[in-house]
Amino acid sequence: MRFPDREAVERVRKEYPVGCRVELVQMEDVQAPPIGTKGTVRGVDDTASIMVRWDTGSGLNVVYGVDICRKLDAVKITCYGQTEVWDSRKEAADFYLRAIAGSEGSECERYTKIYTELLMGKEVCTDE
Repeated sequence: MRFPDREAVERVRKEYPVGCRVELVQMEDVQAPPIGTKGTVRGVDDTASIMVRWDTGSGLNVVYGVDICRKLDAVKITCYGQTEVWDSRKEAADFYLRAIAGSEGSECERYTKIYTELLMGKEVCTDE
């Protein structure tokens, strides 16, 4: 295997920052988590491999040029003091749109604020 140059490593680090969520698409390892497994990026090493803490507990890296993962459009939402991470902004927006339709008053205002922040593309949304 040929190691990537410094620019490639920096490009991968920028695309997959620490804390972002990913989903496994392909991994060439007998101990690989199942395809579709989600995880949180812990960093990118000097070979441009993505270090992931998989939700299954595995810690296998996504090897640059061999394995494939995709970055999720994750969002962190705090509502009524409870914080939750959604792996899909679209699913979160759909949920809060339904919540708006089924509520009124201050509850509706809370859900509307979160929904608006989701549409604005914020990575952290809150009802406060």
